[in-house]
Amino acid sequence: MIDLRQFHGGVHVAGHKELSSEVAITPAPIPPRLILPLLQHIGEPSEPIVTVGEKVLKGQFVAHCRAQDCSLLMSAPVHASTSGTVIAIESRSVPHPSGLTATCIVIETDGQDQWIERSPMLDYAEKQPTEVRAHIARAGIVGLGGAGFPAHMKLRSQGIDTLIINGAECEPYITCDDRLMREYPQDIIAGAQILMHILGGAQRCIIAVEDNKPEAYQALLAATQAHIEIVQVPTLYPTGGERQLIKILTNKEISKNNLPASIGIIVHNIETSRAIYRAVTHGQPLLSRVLTVTGQGVKNPKNLEVLLGTPIHDLLEYCGVKPTTERLIMGGAMMGFTLPNDDMPVIKTTNCLIAASAEECVFPTEAMPCIRCGACAEVCPVNLLPQQLYWYTVAKDFDKAQDYNLFDCIDCGCCAYVCPSHIPLVSYYRYAKAEIRAHGKEQQKAELARKRHEFRSFRLERDKAERALRHQQRKGEHKESIIKAVMAQAKEKIMEQNK
Repeated sequence: MIDLRQFHGGVHVAGHKELSSEVAITPAPIPPRLILPLLQHIGEPSEPIVTVGEKVLKGQFVAHCRAQDCSLLMSAPVHASTSGTVIAIESRSVPHPSGLTATCIVIETDGQDQWIERSPMLDYAEKQPTEVRAHIARAGIVGLGGAGFPAHMKLRSQGIDTLIINGAECEPYITCDDRLMREYPQDIIAGAQILMHILGGAQRCIIAVEDNKPEAYQALLAATQAHIEIVQVPTLYPTGGERQLIKILTNKEISKNNLPASIGIIVHNIETSRAIYRAVTHGQPLLSRVLTVTGQGVKNPKNLEVLLGTPIHDLLEYCGVKPTTERLIMGGAMMGFTLPNDDMPVIKTTNCLIAASAEECVFPTEAMPCIRCGACAEVCPVNLLPQQLYWYTVAKDFDKAQDYNLFDCIDCGCCAYVCPSHIPLVSYYRYAKAEIRAHGKEQQKAELARKRHEFRSFRLERDKAERALRHQQRKGEHKESIIKAVMAQAKEKIMEQNK
């Protein structure tokens, strides 16, 4: 029995999960076209290894890491989600808060869904952990809870004694993990066992489920195996945060600039565990994921198994988007971001699409002044002072904002949720972080330019000194040759006189 603890702050939010929680997972139709961005994860983008006009099969590599052994890099390959023909490799809009474009591979699907020959690893328990980890890297699996951290990089950690599978799903509206736990508990458990084998020393696995998901909890209990504990945790946002969940389950806190691995813990998402099971047992790379399409702006909210690269407008049309939709949000209502349009693809980190009506967009267009009530500090799960961060950001005093640990903020939105003045605090923090990062890049560029200038000056001076030295050497050699000639002439004269 685990003695559950409590992290600082947190809020009880309206879940809106009833819109889709009782809708079973169904496969979305194969779209006419797939749009596959080369960067769908944290780290280095992959590079295309196909050409326009090339026919591809389902599961085939279309973009690979810069090193052929992906397990060595912070990167992940991309595979064709179904069979078809590559019709373009070009820059396209991608779902990201920056609104920027990225290079994408566009595939015209043929509807046949024809697979390549798959290579499962059925004897994984007899393999070295490094071999299984490399297999997972080739499958292109990343963290499917939203972060997109390449799964194989986490699994390189040493000295891990506890594996946590995160099934909290505390964000409003999202129910895809809930449905996965209800419908595929055996896959999740099997994935956890594979993860424990890779981690070697991990003797304990905890699968955490919020106590508002009793069906999921019971399904996992029925499927559980040795060394795997199924634990119900209180329903409180943001329980699904990595550090918050670790605090609840172990009462351990992670110091700044450290990762959970530093205290012997690794956390993976429910769907990541299932994806690892499918990659190892069925030889299936990461080609699809389950996501929730919900909100009052769709007629039929659903949990769908969607091919990666499927255009979002195809999913909205399939679920029956209403003309009253006010905003399209990717992710949850708390940490998600508004998409400028629906002409973007589903990527590996897309866990939810919310078609929100005007009634669901509750924040007014203009915020009122801060009244320094302190409500934001009371709910901050990281125990920061959000109002101070806000004031320093407004003043553009980014050094002070960093002094108040701006980068410890997890953008959970608790502060904005309780703010009586309806100030979009997280938006200010994201702005400040972006400005600091941009300034840091400018400083790096300036430092690089300075070093290049200094090296050029050094090189010019060095070349000048080398030329002067060569000149002196040649001058010295010339003098020496003259002396030798004079001495030779003198010697000849002496010899003539001696005759």
